[in-house]
Amino acid sequence: MRILCTNDDGIHAPGLQIVEQIAKALSDDVWVVAPELDQSGVSHSLSLNDPLRLREVGPRHFAVRGTPTDCVIMGARHILKDKQPDLVLSGVNKGRNAAEDVVYSGTIAGALEGTILGLPSFALSQEFSFETRSSPTWETGLQFGPQIIRKVMEAGVPKNTVINVNFPSCPPEEVAGVLVTRQGKRNLGFLKVDERRDGRGNPYFWIGFERLAMVDAPAEGTDLAALASKHISVTPLRLDRTDDVFSEKLTATLK
Repeated sequence: MRILCTNDDGIHAPGLQIVEQIAKALSDDVWVVAPELDQSGVSHSLSLNDPLRLREVGPRHFAVRGTPTDCVIMGARHILKDKQPDLVLSGVNKGRNAAEDVVYSGTIAGALEGTILGLPSFALSQEFSFETRSSPTWETGLQFGPQIIRKVMEAGVPKNTVINVNFPSCPPEEVAGVLVTRQGKRNLGFLKVDERRDGRGNPYFWIGFERLAMVDAPAEGTDLAALASKHISVTPLRLDRTDDVFSEKLTATLK
């Protein structure tokens, strides 16, 4: 089995080494194509107005000056064009990709692009707490990642579905189990705009995230609830975002 690995944290990110180790537990034919620079939060951006620079950093390891989407396309259509990958693994992201994160995440986008290309694809993310931010529990993904991927592959990944896996912020021995979940929803207002001044007094801004107390507990069955209870969250995400229920209402309304 040929596996293509990518991420959004960049070619030198520790999580990329983790996803490569997970891949090597499944196959000895592993290729890494990742962004030259950190591309967190770029979502499914595709470079159309800038050239892509490709750099070989080692055997079967390539850096692309572009987005995770660019990396998967370059990997599948250029580097591995004569023999396509059988599986795409994106991650392991430093930080969870749950709830609304899936809209912004470059990690999710890398896996989505694999799915668009017709390849079974997984997005892998490691949650961290305030205390473990500098040293996430990477060993949790290392221990559980290969068996989860293997079992899902044996079950068969639907053609237009990407598998989003989030590992909880705890060591492997504290993991309560694996739950198949749906995408959750956070409290509103977690995004903030931080205004600062440069050396000349001119304003500039950072978009960031606030640590808000949860007003309500995460809804049962969601990725957020699973992580809160120290479960690994496995969420199938569909490429087709059509709201079928509202479509029926619109059909009746717009006749």
